Amino acid sequence: MAALEAFGAIGLCVAGIAYAVRATRLAGAGRPLPSWRLACFAAGLVVLGIAIASPLEALAEELIVGHMVQHLLIIDIAALLIVLGLTGPMLQPLLAIRWLRWIRALAHPVVSFSLWAAILYLWHVPALYQAATFDSPLLHAVEHASFFFAGIGIWLSLVGPLPKPAWFGTGAKVVYVIAVRLVGTVLANVLMWSGTPIYPDYEPFQIARGVDPLADQGWAGIVMMFESTAVTVAVLTWLFLLWARQDIERQELLDYAADRGVELEPDRAGRAVAAGQAERLRERIGSTEP
Repeated sequence: MAALEAFGAIGLCVAGIAYAVRATRLAGAGRPLPSWRLACFAAGLVVLGIAIASPLEALAEELIVGHMVQHLLIIDIAALLIVLGLTGPMLQPLLAIRWLRWIRALAHPVVSFSLWAAILYLWHVPALYQAATFDSPLLHAVEHASFFFAGIGIWLSLVGPLPKPAWFGTGAKVVYVIAVRLVGTVLANVLMWSGTPIYPDYEPFQIARGVDPLADQGWAGIVMMFESTAVTVAVLTWLFLLWARQDIERQELLDYAADRGVELEPDRAGRAVAAGQAERLRERIGSTEP
C-alpha cells in the first residue's frame, strides 16, 4: 500500500506541475487564469492528497465511517475543486490528443450520471468493497481512481467548461442534482438502517477500537447523508442565483437590441448568456447600424 501511496503522491505532483506550466503559458499569451481558479485546483490536489496519502487512509481500513469520509472527499470535494480550476484553454492540449478526446463525453449529463451511479453502487457491493479494502491494494487504487473520475464527470456536467447539450439548461441541472443526490441517499439509508453488518470483514478492527459494527456502519450513512444534503443545498442555491443572473443578462440584451433597432430572438439571447457570450453578442449588436 505504501508504494501505491507514493505513486499517488507523485501523480499529484505531476498534475500540479503540468497545471502550473500550462497556466504560466496562458498568462504569457495574455490569457491568465483567475486567481480563484488557481486556488481551487491547488486546493483540490491537497484534498485528494489528504484522502489517499494521509492517516485517513489507515482509518479507512479499520472503520467504515473513515472509508466513507475518504470516498466523499475524493468523489465530491476534490473533484469539484479540480473542475473549478479548469477552463477551456487549460484543457485544450489534453483535448487535442486523440486518445483523450473521450474526456468530452464526461460533460454529457446522461453519461456522467450513469457512470457515477454505476461506480457508486458497484464498489459498495460487499464482496468487491471488502476485497478492495483488505485484499488488494491495486484494486483499492482502482476504486479510488474510478470514484475520482466519476466525480469529475458529475462536476464537469454542472460547472465545467466543456460544451453541454442544448437541453441541459438551469431547470434540467436542478433535476440532475436532485437525481444524483437521491441515488446517494438510497445507499446512505441502507447503511443507516440495515439491521446486520454489510461489511463483516471490518468487525475485528471495529471491536479493537471499541466501536459497535452497526454503529460504525450507521455513522457512515449519516455522514454520507449530511454531506449530500449540504452539497445539494449549496448547488441548488448556486443554480438559483445563476438562473437569476442569466435572466437579468438576457433581458438586458433584449432591451439593448431593441434600443438599437436590432431584432433579437429571446432564445438566441438566452443561448448567448448560458454560453458566457453575452458581452460578445452585445458588441455585435452595438456594431450594427441602427
